[in-house]
Amino acid sequence: MLHEPERALFVRSVRGSTPVLLLAAASVHDALPALTAPDGRVPLCTGWSIVPKLTLCAVDGPGEHGLIIPALAAPVLDATGPADMADWCTDAEQAGGALVLSVDQLPETLDWAHLLGSGTAHGGFVRLLT
Repeated sequence: MLHEPERALFVRSVRGSTPVLLLAAASVHDALPALTAPDGRVPLCTGWSIVPKLTLCAVDGPGEHGLIIPALAAPVLDATGPADMADWCTDAEQAGGALVLSVDQLPETLDWAHLLGSGTAHGGFVRLLT
């Protein structure tokens, strides 16, 4: 299923070198595991994979679950502001995947403690498809 780029946010250099993909109102929200990371350690999303490319990013899950994001049209941020999608893809390749978080709506400010501990986010670390 196609996920609108304005309902996605690619974030670089968060929680070390692991890039983050935030999804708002994603069709796969309920299929992703509820995120519980009380100690800050994000669990692996077993059965899920990600293919980060400059133009499209695919997140594939078990069965019929999955989505494609027109990545080149989606916003990319780092700690200083807008960033480059090619750099996000390189980060994901180097990390072996990305942290994929599904939330009801994209937050106005990135409060990682809230996102990881609120109990409303779904997701975890998704490995690269190899």
